[in-house]
Amino acid sequence: MPLPSLTRKPLYAPRGAVATSQPLAAAAGLAVLRRGGNAVDAALATAITLTVVQPGSNDIGGDLFAIVWDGNQLHGLNASGRAPAGLTLELAREAAAPPARAALGGAQGAVDAAMPVRGWLPVTVPGVPAGWRDLHGRFGALPFEELFTDAIGYAAGGYPVSPMVAYYWARSVEQWRTLSGPEFAEWGRVFTVDGRAPTAGELWRNPDAARTLRLIAESRAEEFYRGSIAAELAGFAAGTGGLLTADDLAKHTSDWVEPIRAGYRGYDVWELPPNGQGVAALMALNILDGLDVSSASAEQRTHWQIEAMKLGFADAHAYVADPAAGPVPLAGMLDPEYARARRALIGETAGDPAPGDPAKGGTVYLCAADSDGMMVSLIQSNYMGFGSYVVAPGTGFGLQNRGAGFALEAGHPNVAAPGKRPFHTIIPGFLTRDGQPVGPFGVMGGHMQPQGHVQLIMSTVDEGLDPQAALDAPRWYWHAGREVMVEPGIDAESLQRRGHQVSVEDSNVYGYGQAIWRLPAGGYVAGSEPRADGCAIGY
Repeated sequence: MPLPSLTRKPLYAPRGAVATSQPLAAAAGLAVLRRGGNAVDAALATAITLTVVQPGSNDIGGDLFAIVWDGNQLHGLNASGRAPAGLTLELAREAAAPPARAALGGAQGAVDAAMPVRGWLPVTVPGVPAGWRDLHGRFGALPFEELFTDAIGYAAGGYPVSPMVAYYWARSVEQWRTLSGPEFAEWGRVFTVDGRAPTAGELWRNPDAARTLRLIAESRAEEFYRGSIAAELAGFAAGTGGLLTADDLAKHTSDWVEPIRAGYRGYDVWELPPNGQGVAALMALNILDGLDVSSASAEQRTHWQIEAMKLGFADAHAYVADPAAGPVPLAGMLDPEYARARRALIGETAGDPAPGDPAKGGTVYLCAADSDGMMVSLIQSNYMGFGSYVVAPGTGFGLQNRGAGFALEAGHPNVAAPGKRPFHTIIPGFLTRDGQPVGPFGVMGGHMQPQGHVQLIMSTVDEGLDPQAALDAPRWYWHAGREVMVEPGIDAESLQRRGHQVSVEDSNVYGYGQAIWRLPAGGYVAGSEPRADGCAIGY
């Protein structure tokens, strides 16, 4: 029998497991399982703690999506926020950089313009606190306030910052130094130590976040949306040029949604419907399911994966938007006949696909499982590192910049508009077979997420890898056009011969993933991202 690899080992646990990108957060979830909480309780304790111990990737002012297997079926929660009522296309275009604004050329506009990514304009209503409340209200077993214990303790008393968190925090401080305006001043007070980032191992506290978390816990998020926190956010916006109002916060709701699926080699892969980009991963898997992946070389499989993802992204970027603002052609996008037509576009060399015409019809990821078979796939984010870099005085948390995902092209399904949800990058995943759960999975990282989902699923299904080995495997990242980044271990020269413009480099673009699979004889096997600080932990 060969020795196990010298990389990180998978976790095997008989009763329950939690996996995420920061060990203290994973431990918070495990503590809840040991106290008799279920997988949703554990996922929430982990998610709440992540806002404190990994603040550059997620925060109280971000958004959340989740898929829950309740023991019998899947449930989806879209806890993403909407644009303020005061956001208009005209305002967004006025705020675009001068060259982009000149390119708009009138009311019909051009696709070159982009939403600002920092400051008040891209701030949408935070969905995280309501998402915590709504998941707990439907599935939680322990009292809501108990899920905040570790997070409040770390915020009030401090914790030593972990290495990868410290590394990216330092990069974010450099970004903050380029920003000017009264809306950015509080970020520096809360998230720097005398103007610098905390270093690895340095104790960091956020007493204002502890206060905010206590208010959310005690009021089941009412203080956030209709109470003192809402008043603080609205007052700061009014005084510093923001559009967010008390009415915008009070009107926020999460939505329970039906997950969507694609079949792949006898398995079902599940994502949430738009406004998220999960459909891009499903479209790519639909395309790949019709190719002879099992007998192809590793280089051939990678080429097919990249080309299938390009096709999935082309359609996702053309059609994915808030379904409340107009229909998204999901049935056509996932139709097997449409997948067959798109598959025919894949050749032996790199392509530059355009959208088809389907029939119209810095993020954290975590997963948890318990002894009764409940499993949770949850992702939350404030986008682009620390998001907008806007922090209302006294609140201790940053606001997301999800509005940067809006288009500024008049007539585009995802065009900026009041009260609308933007195109969203964060997507939780779930895998089943024959109607039975295999388990939750996800790979965070903006544009990388659907690409990571496809690579993780194919490593699992086609290569038979356990969750840890699948996460350890070298990844590729398609950016735009024919540009592809690959990690060492992927055959770059063969891809270059096919016309891909390949660069080999270690980078932060490959995302952070987690996965927990149910074992046939009972218990779980879990893996956690080796590129991050985190771990899989169980009992």
